[in-house]
Order: sequence, then structure tokens, then C-alpha cells
Amino acid sequence: MSARRVLAGSAVALLLPASLLLTVETGSATDSAAKPASTSVTKKAGQKISVEVLPQIVQQGKRTASADSAKGAVTATIKPVKVGRKVVLERLVGTSWKKVGTAKQEKSGDANFKAAVSSGGAAVTYRVTAQKFKGLKKVSSTSADTTQWLTPTFTDEFSGSTLSPVWNMRGQKYEPQSKRKCSKGDPKAVKVGSGALRLSVIKDKSAKGKCKATSRKMKKKISYRLNGHVGTEGGFDFRYGVAAARVKMHKSQGQHSSFWSQPVGGNGPGSDGHEIDIIEYFGDKHPQGGLTSFIHWYKGKRLIKTGSWIKDSKSYLTNKKDGWSKNYHVFSVQWTPRTIIFRIDGKETWRTSARVSKARQYLILSLLASDYEALEMSDKKLPQHMYVDWVRVWETPQP
Repeated sequence: MSARRVLAGSAVALLLPASLLLTVETGSATDSAAKPASTSVTKKAGQKISVEVLPQIVQQGKRTASADSAKGAVTATIKPVKVGRKVVLERLVGTSWKKVGTAKQEKSGDANFKAAVSSGGAAVTYRVTAQKFKGLKKVSSTSADTTQWLTPTFTDEFSGSTLSPVWNMRGQKYEPQSKRKCSKGDPKAVKVGSGALRLSVIKDKSAKGKCKATSRKMKKKISYRLNGHVGTEGGFDFRYGVAAARVKMHKSQGQHSSFWSQPVGGNGPGSDGHEIDIIEYFGDKHPQGGLTSFIHWYKGKRLIKTGSWIKDSKSYLTNKKDGWSKNYHVFSVQWTPRTIIFRIDGKETWRTSARVSKARQYLILSLLASDYEALEMSDKKLPQHMYVDWVRVWETPQP
């Protein structure tokens, strides 16, 4: 399937005929014959510097913004690790290197930067210089450029007031087997406006009576609930690359905001594909920080869940006034044939090479109130909202 770039907008999905919704075809990720050099590895003076340039996956902020104005991410990994060592990002201008950013090496060994991906539509070349520090000599890396990330394969900025037909509604039946006996997907919980997709959990006013929700510790009767739950199955899918979404999460515990993907053909025993939960958020004041990333895969006929809560999640916030339900942040996954890497605003949170999907994947955005969590929140606190400013994918086809 050729990828499509969604240029026009978004909203209460599938209630309008396709003729009123606009998409524009673009070229595939293989159109360019140029081989990008988005990574470099340098060994000098007993030190090793690995530099990786990534697409526009850094854009924290309170309001919606153009995806084109997001910054690219540059990560320098330096060995030996010296926490606090100053590292300088330099950009090639003509034949000279110009300083464009500074950072300090972290405990992970990384120094993280945000930087422009293009200049007048042309690729930008970067290098890093690790400064002299505690017996280590000053060392500059070889260069890496942004050629690979100039043009996304897929983008949707949710402009206008209608949801593009590349998206479709999911889970429109109450499903006890999916632990959603008390909630289901519905177009009433999906809205587009002011440049963002809003996914909600709201009361199902058409349902009669109450639903008995069950968790490990308790049972409780709650109102039936409608969820915002959309995906690109049949509209867009890809294999390998970087997928990113700029999201402002919901507030209260009782549901979870998610950006995730499923393999085409489903995730089941014997499948080459696995579910990739790029990010899930379980609400403000969650005792474990609220953010998770997981891979769901089958070992024989048994479903295995690999991943965890993101440790020290507050360290990925900009400052003390920042918050996952207060501001937008870019959550992304980099998927290669060998590794899956998760990031928040360009900063790595977790990586795994244990189970890597080999199948094409389609994207999903959802705010789901599963039975085990829905009973944690009273009906009076509804509605809850998750906002998505934009979604992009940069494919990296493999030979």
C-alpha cells in the first residue's frame, strides 16, 4: 500500500461522505535514491562518540502548533561516561562549523539536543564536540545529516472540522473479552476543532441502567461509557521508521490515553507482528508516574507483555510547571529490523530488541476506560479528554 499524506483535516469520523473529506497522495519513502547519513560513530583519543540525527520529534508546549515548526532531535552517546561533561552541537554553515547548542552528558551516557531539520528545504549537517573534562581530551565527532528526515511519509495535523477517511472508528461494541464490558468506541467521543483531535470518555446516554465494573479489589456499578478510539487500519500502514504524535493527556485516573500500533492482519499466535504501545497514560497523580510503554507478543499460544512503567517520568518534563495533562509533548517510536526505541520529545525512555515486529503496522489513537480502571472514577468526573495536535511517520524502508 502506498503511504498517504493527509493534508486536510479531521473530526467526528465517518459521519460525512468521503467526497467531503480531502486527502492528497504523496510519493513513497523510496522516492529518493540518496543514501542518508543520519548516524556517525567516531573513535578518538580513547573515546567513542556515536551521533544520531532524528526527525521532528521535539515540541513541548501549551497550545497547538504546526508540525513543520517542531525541532529535530540529535543524540550524542559518549564513552567513557562522564556525567556533567559539556557537549557542544555544531552545524555546518558553508565550510565552517557554527555552535548551535550545548548540553551536559547524562547518566545514560547521552547528551540530547533539539535542532532544525532543514534550511530552506535542504538537509542540515551536524557534529558534536565533547569538551575537555577530567583528564579526557576535547574530541569532535564525524558528521551526520538530516537527509533521511526531510519529508514525512504520512502526516495529519487535524485541521478543519472533519476526521480524514484515513482514520476509522474502532471497538464500537461493548466487549467483555477486551475488558470493556462497560465502555465502547463511538463517533460521539471523537471531535476535531481548533487544530486538534479530541478523544473523550463520556456517558453513553442511550444505554439503560448501570454496568457492573470489576477490578482485582472491588466491584462497582458505573454509567456505560463511550470512548474516543480511532485507527488507520486499511488507510495507512508502514514497516520500519519513526512514528510520532504530539499529545496532551487526560487528567483523572479511570481511563488511559494511548498512541499505539497493531500489525496488519492482527496480533495472534504465529504472527510476525506485535502490538507496540508507544505510550499509555493512566492519569495525573498516578503513584507510578502514569506513563508506560509495552510490546505485546505471543510465545506459542501465550500472550506476553514486555515493558514497564517509565521510571522517573517527571525527568522528561521541561520544568516543575509542566505536566502531561497541562501541555503537549511528542511521543515517538523508532522501529528498525533489530530494535524498537521509545522517546519523549527526543529523549529515550526505553529500548528493546527482544521482540521486534516484522509485519506492517497501522496507527491507533485512543482514550479507553477499561472496566478495571473505569470504576476508579465517579460518573461525576466525566467527560475526560485527550488531545492530539498532529501525527507523523517517516518511513525507513529496508532492502
